[in-house]
Amino acid sequence: MRLRKITLREIHMQLLSPFQTSFGTSNLRRILLLEALTADGVVGWGESTAGENPFYSYETVETAWLILRDYLWPMLRGREFAAADVWDILSPVRGHNMAKAAVEIATWDAEAKQKGVPLAKLLGGTRAEIPCGVSIGIQPSTDALAKKVKDALDQGYQRIKIKIKPGCDLEPVRALRHEFPNIRLMVDANSAYSLEDAALLKQLDAFYLIMIEQPLGWDDIFSHSILQRQIETPICLDECIHELDHARAAIETRSCKIINIKLGRVGGHTAARRIHDLCEKNSIPVWCGGMLESGVGRAHNIAMSSLSNFSLPGDVSASKRYWAGDIVEPEVEVTPQGTIRVPTAPGIGYAPRIDRIESLTKRREVLE
Repeated sequence: MRLRKITLREIHMQLLSPFQTSFGTSNLRRILLLEALTADGVVGWGESTAGENPFYSYETVETAWLILRDYLWPMLRGREFAAADVWDILSPVRGHNMAKAAVEIATWDAEAKQKGVPLAKLLGGTRAEIPCGVSIGIQPSTDALAKKVKDALDQGYQRIKIKIKPGCDLEPVRALRHEFPNIRLMVDANSAYSLEDAALLKQLDAFYLIMIEQPLGWDDIFSHSILQRQIETPICLDECIHELDHARAAIETRSCKIINIKLGRVGGHTAARRIHDLCEKNSIPVWCGGMLESGVGRAHNIAMSSLSNFSLPGDVSASKRYWAGDIVEPEVEVTPQGTIRVPTAPGIGYAPRIDRIESLTKRREVLE
């Protein structure tokens, strides 16, 4: 394909309720959407998962916008390429995977539409539906947390993930395990602990969790290998895994038993597939993490999660959990069995609601 132009948009979407993690609270999402128009008139959609602040990642909406405009677009402008080529074309830019992913996944959507096939099929997906879990932020009390969990279970979700941080860890886990002894439960620390907390983290072994996600430093694979030898609970790495070599290092040092794959963090579908394949070869299950995406990013997560080694329920949940109204139609829905059906229409399978996108747009820039 050849891109005629790309359009960058910043939209603002208000969350239905605040979402608190160990590094902050989100009430409003500033989301960078990317619309890619090919020379033959096909439109592909992508989304950057960069946040408002450099806390989860050094990338922000502002940095992603600049990198896309000044560096990535000039590398693609005027060239013929397939979607699978984009990751390598953009490789001279170090890092900035969330910016790269925005345009990379948009070209995959466009190519799938050009070929008249669902994106999941083009990626090599094999699942007709994907299992879903939920991510629940830190709550003001264990009673409030238990209510959130019960609501999610009543909606059919197959796995519960709660956020933890020092001072808010053992008590909520103990309370949930007492009230819901048989649920599939995991915790996510978002790098809030250090090796000095190993004894505390080992106490989580008593609650037979599916995993503890990213307990230690965001860029410290080695320390996780030390911690994993001291605890029984499987460690899942998230923030540490930005590229294929990171996944390989984590596997070879036995720093984790599970890996979370996020399209934005690793740079798009091509990189995600390579990490997926490496993990599958080494019997390391993977799952799809969430970044409070709009329906565009959520649709790409659904397609990626159809790959064979996404064997654990991901954070891909229904639109209505986060938004009063999403920017795609139909909105993403979860079945009573806690699954999402993988779309069979060409591309991402969801149609962007241009009128709603326009109403939420705070700035726009067209590059052609």
